[in-house]
Amino acid sequence: QVQLVESGGGSVQAGGSLRLSCAASRYTTSIRYMGWFRQAPGKEREGVATIWTGGSNTYYADSVKGRFTISRDNAENTVYLQMNSLKPEDTAMYYCAARLLRGYSLNVGGYAYWGQGTQVTVSS
Repeated sequence: QVQLVESGGGSVQAGGSLRLSCAASRYTTSIRYMGWFRQAPGKEREGVATIWTGGSNTYYADSVKGRFTISRDNAENTVYLQMNSLKPEDTAMYYCAARLLRGYSLNVGGYAYWGQGTQVTVSS
């Protein structure tokens, strides 16, 4: 099965930036979309951004549009999430996920494989 490992989380002040990475291994040719999700304490996991592995199509949650950028390096089987202008409400555990189905989605149920998560904390 697909294995995903995130890195790059940490603590930053409001207005700062962080870059998350997610390395995929095993059966990576089966992945159609790679997504980033986040879950804050006491809240449901929500989709942040997703990118099609076959091209440049990207999709974002309204809450992060204009601040976050998802990108990929297929040769390295790695997807990135550049997060700028961070806000305290961006504080959450961030997860990388792989979608095998056609069509983009930011729904948790549409992704079959998940990483272990990386913590992002934004202080005011």
